[in-house]
Amino acid sequence: MNKQTNKPAPFIGISRHRLATDGVGVTTLAAFWGCPLRCAYCLNPHSLSVDAKVQHYTPQELYDAVKIDNLYFAATGGGITFGGGEPCLYPDFIAKFREMCGAEWTITMETSLNVPFENIEKLVSVVDYWIVDCKDLNPETYEKYTKKSNLHTITNLKFLIEQGKSKKIRVRVPRIENYNTETDIETSVSTLHEMGLTDIEIFTYNITRKKNIRESKLMGDNNANRIKCV
Repeated sequence: MNKQTNKPAPFIGISRHRLATDGVGVTTLAAFWGCPLRCAYCLNPHSLSVDAKVQHYTPQELYDAVKIDNLYFAATGGGITFGGGEPCLYPDFIAKFREMCGAEWTITMETSLNVPFENIEKLVSVVDYWIVDCKDLNPETYEKYTKKSNLHTITNLKFLIEQGKSKKIRVRVPRIENYNTETDIETSVSTLHEMGLTDIEIFTYNITRKKNIRESKLMGDNNANRIKCV
């Protein structure tokens, strides 16, 4: 057995009984500590803080902590959503967790995809759904906002599409005050359509409250629209 896959990983929190928030059915969000990005308006700044209250779990320990909701998952088609921070930094952990929970639970990733390609290679057969926050597809805008290149993000997104996962991907395109415009957003959405993606959600970072929120309203609202194409 690979000892690496049984190593504990750092988490900033576990949130149970989430419905229609970050995946199908009833989900439990397990949020990892650590992220490669340094976004100007970070949703979870404690995922980067050295002073954050971090709890470490092995895959078995995490499974033991969340299996209490197995009946909810089975009844609704739900399961575990890995977020953070950046969950794709921990592919071996997630692959081992899949062995624990089996195929019955749905595993969803909330991710920027800004990780080495080999991480996504390890996860492509493990993960059921992908929720990708792409920030902005313009490289200059992305780097200005995150302090990182978006090359990994684009490469990994294309790889998932090539692997036949386009119907299992939702891409979130944010309005980011002082960083992108409605024209920039339209360009990103058009590019995503050309790549073969159809589930695209436009939302607004609420910077006045110093944290980001995703509005719950759908198309027609000035704050958040989901574009679902057939």
